[in-house]
Amino acid sequence: MLQGTEDPASAARTNVWGFIQAKYEKDFSDANALGQYVPPKLLGPELDAQDGFNINRARIGVRGTGFPLDSRINYFVLLEMGNNGITHGGGAFAKMSDASVTLNYIPGARIRAGLFKTPGSEEGLQAIHVFDYINFSEATNGLLLERFPNKGFTDCTDTIPPCNATTGNVGPYTEAQLQGGAGLNRFDSPVGAFRDVGVQVFDAFDIGNDWEASYAAMIGNGNGIEFSNSDGEYDTYLYFSAEKKYGGKGPKAEGLKFFAWGQQGKRLIDLTNDTTANAQSHDRDRAGLGFKYMKKPFRVTAEYITADGMIWSGPDKPNFYFTQIAHGNGADAKASGWYVEGGWYIPKTRFELDARFDTMTRLEDRINEHQFDKWTLGMQYHFNPKTRVTLNYEIRDFECTVAGAVCTAVNNNLKGVDDKVGVQLTAIF
Repeated sequence: MLQGTEDPASAARTNVWGFIQAKYEKDFSDANALGQYVPPKLLGPELDAQDGFNINRARIGVRGTGFPLDSRINYFVLLEMGNNGITHGGGAFAKMSDASVTLNYIPGARIRAGLFKTPGSEEGLQAIHVFDYINFSEATNGLLLERFPNKGFTDCTDTIPPCNATTGNVGPYTEAQLQGGAGLNRFDSPVGAFRDVGVQVFDAFDIGNDWEASYAAMIGNGNGIEFSNSDGEYDTYLYFSAEKKYGGKGPKAEGLKFFAWGQQGKRLIDLTNDTTANAQSHDRDRAGLGFKYMKKPFRVTAEYITADGMIWSGPDKPNFYFTQIAHGNGADAKASGWYVEGGWYIPKTRFELDARFDTMTRLEDRINEHQFDKWTLGMQYHFNPKTRVTLNYEIRDFECTVAGAVCTAVNNNLKGVDDKVGVQLTAIF
């Protein structure tokens, strides 16, 4: 409702808005025994350094209604010009991240069409400029922030440890190779950014005693922010929530919300090593449920996420996802994760303290099962309602958890993954 509708009584015909996020991050991880680095030890989207400044988001948009012609129609357009996974894929300077029109004619069934955020996880669906952390949880990043396989065959198949630069493939790299221009991120397409092109039916209803229910059902191309449907298949998305309203409005409205969501689709991927592009279709299913409580001075959120089928392997394998035949037992690859986080808005100050624990188990019950655990400790200082600075310190423990040669090889690279610190300035206009 926040992103797809306007108040017909007060919305302007044209409202220009946007935000800028500038940050500094430093990763304290060490190289492996051969002096090489893998992506968890490097900063994105370039993956060629362990510290540096970045304009990770710079977005400008226009939204409004058709008033005075018809206030029952509203629109939403947003352009991304920061340095991140949206603009990095394909080397674009700027990329359209949102472009949609909502028709508010049918009571209980608003219709939104175009490019917009899909019904899904709280971390993904929430507007990023009011997100309380610099980086996403591992489950959201690894299972939901989708990287789409390159359409053609590339010379990097599923080898462990990751493909070796000396054989003409990619990663891991030594520091000298990184400084010499070697790159681990070889994806042709931008990240999905929790978005899709399609049509959605949605609405929200008061159900008494200050409770509100909302739903959304969407069908989309299943190709993120790219305007295409290369596999001829469609993704479906479902969402439902019920919230006890405590007051306020907008993204900082106070309440107790319970939510559940599900996504189903297919992806084309080339899993062969025969120098020929011969992609096949495989399932990609996701689901989750959780709750969020916010009533100042406190905030608590928890969410559980599951994944089945296509699971991202890493940026050193731009045509490869783990699927049912990867290191397989004949069944689809599976993963799950959860996070719990909380915040305290210190009374009579402009400071906010935050803490989050998140975990993800990838490739469950396989010979290369991975476990990713992370603590994030944070502080925010609000200069005013639209400008704040965020400080995060991440404590990470990444490992392959099954005894055997495969996990030994993986852990040779994951050994040395260490803490990360970041400072981010957000300004909304």
